Amino acid sequence: MKDVLAEIVKLREARGWSEYQLAEKSGLPQSTISSWYRKKALPSVTSLERICDTFGITMSSLFADDADAVVLSESQKELLKAWSHLDNEQQDALLSFLRKM
Repeated sequence: MKDVLAEIVKLREARGWSEYQLAEKSGLPQSTISSWYRKKALPSVTSLERICDTFGITMSSLFADDADAVVLSESQKELLKAWSHLDNEQQDALLSFLRKM
C-alpha cells in the first residue's frame, strides 16, 4: 500500500511549501497536519480531499502507483468538480445525454 503521508510530503516539497504553507493553502489547521506525522495517522477522507484540491490532483492519483497516475487537464478537473455537485439523478441524466452524443 502506498505511503500517503510520504506522498503528501513529496508533493509539498516539490512545490517548495512548508507544512505551514500547506495548511494555509488547504484551510486545514497546521496542528492537524503535524499530528498526522507525529501519530503516524492517516488523514480523514475530507482532509485528503482538501489536500488533493490544494495540490490540484485527484484522490485516485494520490493513491495510484506512479505508472497508474492520471493527470487531468484543467477542463477535466472543472468537469469533475461540477459532477461532484450533482445529485444521483442529475448524474444519470448527464451520463445518458453524453452517451447519446
